[in-house]
Amino acid sequence: MPQEKPDLRNLREPVRFKRALTLVLMTLVLPGSAQIVAGSKRTGRWAWRVLAGLIGIVLFLVVLALIWRAGTINLLARPGTLRVIQVLLILLAIGWAVLFFDAYRLGQPLTMERKHRLTMSILDGTLVLLVVGALIYGSVLVNTQRDFVASVFGSGAKSKAEKGRYNVLLLGGDSGADRVGTRPDSITLASIDADTGRTVLIGLPRNLAKVPFPEGTAMAKQFPDGFRWKNCTINCLLNGVYTYASEHKSLFPGDPHPGATATKQAVEAVTGLKVNYYVLIDLAGFRDLLNAVGGITLDIGKRVPIGGGTSPIKGYIEPGRNVHLDGYHALWFARSRAESSDYERMTRQKCVMSAMLNQLSPKTVLTKFQGIASASKEVVSTDIPAGELGTFTDLALDAKKLPVSSFSAVPPLIHTGDPDFALIKTKAAEAVAKSEALDKAGSGGDGKTSNTPSSKTSTSTTKKPSTSKPTSSPTTSANNVDDVASICKA
Repeated sequence: MPQEKPDLRNLREPVRFKRALTLVLMTLVLPGSAQIVAGSKRTGRWAWRVLAGLIGIVLFLVVLALIWRAGTINLLARPGTLRVIQVLLILLAIGWAVLFFDAYRLGQPLTMERKHRLTMSILDGTLVLLVVGALIYGSVLVNTQRDFVASVFGSGAKSKAEKGRYNVLLLGGDSGADRVGTRPDSITLASIDADTGRTVLIGLPRNLAKVPFPEGTAMAKQFPDGFRWKNCTINCLLNGVYTYASEHKSLFPGDPHPGATATKQAVEAVTGLKVNYYVLIDLAGFRDLLNAVGGITLDIGKRVPIGGGTSPIKGYIEPGRNVHLDGYHALWFARSRAESSDYERMTRQKCVMSAMLNQLSPKTVLTKFQGIASASKEVVSTDIPAGELGTFTDLALDAKKLPVSSFSAVPPLIHTGDPDFALIKTKAAEAVAKSEALDKAGSGGDGKTSNTPSSKTSTSTTKKPSTSKPTSSPTTSANNVDDVASICKA
């Protein structure tokens, strides 16, 4: 039975006011404590049980995250788990609001002077708005995350790491009213160490000809001599594989993404590396995603035209140190091909990827999450299953601490019209081996230092930046293996 409300009229006014104020503040600090002291002890005990249960769950997740970070993220990222969290936050908001109103009632405001009664009403109302508002906003963020995961990530089969590495194909799709279908103008294979997150970016030119396909695949049967002009009629280059497969879905029965599947197969055959998953980023919507994260900052060594090709040049992105690019300018920096070659463009795209990896902080994700999630739903498509989200988030956090290296299959090493695919495989394997050697040696960066880089790894290097003008080729080394940080410091 609830306790009988005590009569406070015999207490002096300052005492009554302080008592009422204390009850409300006790509810803010420890929900249910006001009821234990002056109201229904049963209600207070139930509030404490709920609070203890929530604290226990949080502590369990913290300990689990310390032991198994990827598994914890996978658990929390599940749409079902997110729905439960969303409902719990709403119920917690309602319950806490009820406790605040009850604490206000227990203070018997009608027995106080008008100014004290007004003060208590304003304080209690403000605390209800702050606490409940924060919890409801949290539930909105959780719902946004649930919608994002359900919209972007699939429920397909999990792909195991091959020789301790995940290889994720990053495609920059350029679709629009003036384009026939989607053609990936940016093709990069990110080879990620499954233990350390150390990443190698393997860039493949979009105009790579005669690309083969793995034996036994539908595309290999269709093009036994490779994807070449005598077998097809339009754009028989690497970036045309996506369009061809999308227009010949009968070759991929039951596959919802034949273009991505065929491109993955081609990249596997070209590099000799198993492709676990793909991520397709629509460059037309990339601007919104970059704006959502606040843009990126780069050191730019050469002016880059805005426009060109079929449209006039509208201006330039000028060279300089710590140049901040919003979504519009970052997109042009990544995709501009006027006054440069495709190979220089490939390097700029890798610089943008590296910048986003290193500059996208947890604080940015938290404070701008709704904008990021909203833009990502329109920009990103992938076959990474939702159950692997934690694995790759965990690897991304590790990758932020390490430099990103790369290999580009471009001239003069590779003749794109008549590629030496055996050489591409050899050089890709060498780039991966060089990256793995750094982990085995316990090196924190370029193999010359053991210092662990900060979250802005690419902003520092033991090498002095070159003062020479960039050439049309993105690399200067004999084997076309380069350190992205030495080209564009992100």
